[in-house]
Amino acid sequence: MLLVPSGRVALDSPWHGIIGNWSLEGYHPKAFDLVLLIFYFLGVLVLGLWILLKSNRSTVQDFFLAGRKLSWWSMGASLYASNVSSNYILGLAGVGASSGIAVVSFEWNAVLLLFVVGWVFVPIYVKAGVVTVSEYLKKRFGSCRIQIFFSILTLCLYAFNRISVNIVSCALFMRLIMGLDVYFATLILLTVSGIYTITGGFITMIYTNILHGLVMFGGSILLMIFAFKEVGGYQGLRRSYPNAIPSIISEGNWTAKPECYTPRPDSFHIFRHAIHGDLPWPGIIFGLSTLTLYSWCIDQVVVQQCLAGKNLKHVRASCILCGYLKLLAMFTVVMLGMISRVLFTDKVACVVPSECLRHCGTSTGCSPIAYPILMVKLLPSYVRGLMLSALWASLLASLTSIFNSASTLFTLDIYTYLRPEASEKELMVTGRFFIILLLAVSLVWVPAEVKTQDSPLVDYMQSLTIYLAPPIAAVFLLAIFCKRVNEKGAFWGMVSGLLIGISRLVADFVYGPQTCNKDTNCPAVLCSVHFLYFDLILFTLSLLITLGISLLTEPIPDKHLHGLCWSLRNSPEERVDLDIWTPKKGTPKFRPLLGINREKSGCLWKIWELFCGLEPRLGSKLAPKEPTPKELSPGELSPGELIPKELILGELVPKKAERRDLLETPWGRKLLQASEILLMVLLVLGHIIFF
Repeated sequence: MLLVPSGRVALDSPWHGIIGNWSLEGYHPKAFDLVLLIFYFLGVLVLGLWILLKSNRSTVQDFFLAGRKLSWWSMGASLYASNVSSNYILGLAGVGASSGIAVVSFEWNAVLLLFVVGWVFVPIYVKAGVVTVSEYLKKRFGSCRIQIFFSILTLCLYAFNRISVNIVSCALFMRLIMGLDVYFATLILLTVSGIYTITGGFITMIYTNILHGLVMFGGSILLMIFAFKEVGGYQGLRRSYPNAIPSIISEGNWTAKPECYTPRPDSFHIFRHAIHGDLPWPGIIFGLSTLTLYSWCIDQVVVQQCLAGKNLKHVRASCILCGYLKLLAMFTVVMLGMISRVLFTDKVACVVPSECLRHCGTSTGCSPIAYPILMVKLLPSYVRGLMLSALWASLLASLTSIFNSASTLFTLDIYTYLRPEASEKELMVTGRFFIILLLAVSLVWVPAEVKTQDSPLVDYMQSLTIYLAPPIAAVFLLAIFCKRVNEKGAFWGMVSGLLIGISRLVADFVYGPQTCNKDTNCPAVLCSVHFLYFDLILFTLSLLITLGISLLTEPIPDKHLHGLCWSLRNSPEERVDLDIWTPKKGTPKFRPLLGINREKSGCLWKIWELFCGLEPRLGSKLAPKEPTPKELSPGELSPGELIPKELILGELVPKKAERRDLLETPWGRKLLQASEILLMVLLVLGHIIFF
């Protein structure tokens, strides 16, 4: 998920109304809405617990990667659900209401990067035999230093950016719609998502995400049908949107600037002027790609779901499915925001501070309420309850995905560094307790977010990923495509880029945000460069720094890089792992916590084992023996294991398979290829139509 930054660009902030004291005049939730919402929550909880009882969670691979046996449809639906959070929906529709369709570029650019992750990055990750992206850095550069640094950075972004923003935006949305107390709503969200995430692990998250994805998709389609019918179809939107100007544009001696309340003349164009456009076309083509490269090819949430697939064909098919769903964002989210402005112009497009305070509780603008006001005003009660459930589903899907990925990063990267001899049981217990710790941090952080909701600090914190993603993307891109890059170049290139990005963020905060009716005194060299151009410059600087330092230091011999970079991806030679910057010899070592076998265990002990996934399973062992290549199917690769040459890319199928996989049949392969071509054709046609 990408967050559109606020302030310092021509776009007004899509978040500064979401975290405010909202109120929708004249709406009170119906009893049916509440009942449907309660039943949805109970259904999610029952589904999660049912999967918990049916699934095998007795090994690290089962808990963190679902045994690497996921099919394409489950991965594709989960990728879509985990990416579409509640603040994503509200923000995308809000920018659509204020600026037009250009913001859909964030979604359509992601379609291209889904091809990159399925055809370039995941094959390299699979050949490296890794579970986390941080582990790939360690194997590629032989360095625990860069692995731990990147893991800690990612965990900080999760805890203080994505989790807090999702929770607060959705909790305050529920206060707007249903009058719930923010803290009570947050407690409900964290309790429901925490129960089945902690106990069920990755497999529970995947299948509950499928339910969330179905509800979100169905709800958005229904709202789209009602909205386009109300506005008179697409042609009616084209005729009405340019005239969606609020009736009140002045107060006392103050009058708003025309560009602050008049719809842009290029509202129905994706590619806009390179200098004066709010989303300039060079930034859309080049700068945006650096952000989506991080979001789809490096983010642990996405990569972990792809690594859980049966083989690469299923991974690629899941990327194709997610790509089709992302294409629909133009009609199911962005244009709905524009329709909301047409139907409720004085509220959604308000420009006078006092009017905005009356309609949505903030003086800076009410475009973020575009989606919810459309929902509560147009939909009948039974459909509105479904949409409320869909928005809650979007948050739950995003939260559970982040919780699981954060737990994986901490357990397999940081904890194993501190305790290299930790047993499998210890790792699974640690992973669950880290999620509990993350839930506690989230609960503590929410009051701070709410108290500072009117402060610009919140907006800047939500822009962290925008300014920190380019150097990370540069290092990973060079790691895969340039074998000359070494550990020193990668580490210091990433650190230097992050410092430059933080300096821009600090400058924005010190000088204050630039809005439509308010200029800032920030020097042009710091704040007037569009954020997409800045990201492109930062990406280029990080590339040059990484390459420069690498060329001035010793290269990594090829024997350590087989299967880890693109030029050596099909090398038949066996890789020799490179180990530098490892823990000191004097690091204390602890005895692993071995499983305790009890013939007669009490009820509480059995509940504990069920909670930790250590209950005895038929055919399951706590620490199974290493399978031989003959016993190992392409989708059953142990974490950290070097993949046998004969199983590279997961192209081989066991000779004596009882049931042949659909994607392995000639018809299935042709269908996958046709789907790939059709998706690219639709993407190109979309850009041509809305050029």
